[in-house]
Amino acid sequence: MLQIGLVLYPDFQVLGLAMCSTFELANAVVGKSVYEISLLSEHGGLVQTSAGFGIDTKPLVSHPLDTLIVTGYNSAAQASPALVEYLRDAEPATRRIGSICTGAYILAAAGLLDGRRATTHWESAQDFQRLFPRVKVEEDRIFVNDGKVWTSAGMSACVDLALAFVEQDLGNDVARRVAKQLVLYHRRAGGQSQFSVMLEIQPKTDRIQAALIYAKDNLKSDLSVEDLARVANLSPRQFRRVFQTETGKSPAKAIENLRVESARLLIEGSHQTVDSIARETGFGDRERMRRAFVRAFGQPPQVIQRASRA
Repeated sequence: MLQIGLVLYPDFQVLGLAMCSTFELANAVVGKSVYEISLLSEHGGLVQTSAGFGIDTKPLVSHPLDTLIVTGYNSAAQASPALVEYLRDAEPATRRIGSICTGAYILAAAGLLDGRRATTHWESAQDFQRLFPRVKVEEDRIFVNDGKVWTSAGMSACVDLALAFVEQDLGNDVARRVAKQLVLYHRRAGGQSQFSVMLEIQPKTDRIQAALIYAKDNLKSDLSVEDLARVANLSPRQFRRVFQTETGKSPAKAIENLRVESARLLIEGSHQTVDSIARETGFGDRERMRRAFVRAFGQPPQVIQRASRA
């Protein structure tokens, strides 16, 4: 059985506990107890969450664990000297050690991220890099795996991190079935951006939202203003005006952003060629996609592809 230790401390971000459901469901999917989860804290007993209620914990254990994960805080997490010492002592005998969100501050304080690639919540990334210059911060990642050390972005990314652990331990099929049980739209790869075009645009009415959802589901199509206006039940002229008012973008720019986001996910998470991805995401050809990537990221898709594979 794989022993999972989740390290809590006062006012930790309560959403970090969501990763426990991933391991629980993995046990259910395979029909046996593969994972056993322990909630740990420096002194044991009740630990106050960010939401104001307490969680019962065990004291930090002396025996080796398979996986040790430090939860995050709503701002920069402060590590106690005892916790820092515990992590340093535990790391050599631990197969995997990781952090959720700003829990990366605690791993870094223990020196476990020195010289390694790591991520944290995007809002804290620059402060984190300033405090820990020896860490190679990748601020636009859902999670990062560097050897035995794993770090994840903020909040819900803890579920993506746990699913990556399940995939490593039990295979892609089990991880996919667990994600389905969790009612996730899709399982996010570590290289995926912390940001979402759909979240950024945030239209105010269902009509424009419906048009955007239609566009996201039909990126290979032409997606003319006339097509989108029909979905929104507006005239093309009305659609352009309402879309610009609600999103601050033209329909053409929003569609390009959706295509770029989808293409980047495929580049980082698949082995398709650039030409194939350009066709699949509606760019039509690699040159048109290259220009869109340079506008969005300042570099062409081939550079992102090489970095992802590396």
